[in-house]
Amino acid sequence: MQFRALKVADAYEFTPRAFPDERGLFVAPFQEDSLIEAAGHPMRVGQTNHSVSRRGTIRGVHFADVPPGQAKYVYCPAGSLLDVVVDLRTGSPTFGQWDAVRLDPVDFRSVYVAEGLGHAFIALEDNTVMSYLCSEPYNPPAEHGITPLDPALGLPWPADLTPIVSEKDRSAPTLAEAEEQGLLPSYADCTAYYEKLRAR
Repeated sequence: MQFRALKVADAYEFTPRAFPDERGLFVAPFQEDSLIEAAGHPMRVGQTNHSVSRRGTIRGVHFADVPPGQAKYVYCPAGSLLDVVVDLRTGSPTFGQWDAVRLDPVDFRSVYVAEGLGHAFIALEDNTVMSYLCSEPYNPPAEHGITPLDPALGLPWPADLTPIVSEKDRSAPTLAEAEEQGLLPSYADCTAYYEKLRAR
């Protein structure tokens, strides 16, 4: 398993080795040892999520209050998507920046999104499947969003796709509005939480 740090601090891309043969193919998209090497701690799995999306569907930008937040380890077993991580942590050296990774069942890349970071993706074809390992169960009062259409963020949605966005995501605040409303996690709180995880 190879991994690399993304431009947004505390987010990583993982690329496993695939083993094809006459029967088909085997691959292990999540390998705990590689995650520990990258993030410095294991990931508790409190919930798994599975979504199927039409071409052009955008889900996100979603994040949760920290602590405990909700780290995510995501991959795409069918179809293809552009996965986007946004730094929403006030005070972070990469605040407001994003990075994107194409996920598909060709290279079997995965992305780890630490607590406090925003996550979104767009399906590049019909019947695109996204699978998530989540460190915490869904907690509606602690869940928030930033509109994925915020022009100030300038997220890399392909121009040849017509966005399909839920009303909840479309009407979510912009990054600037969320910061004004005090919705965003702080970098100090997030890094303190990461250190707590590493000390376990």
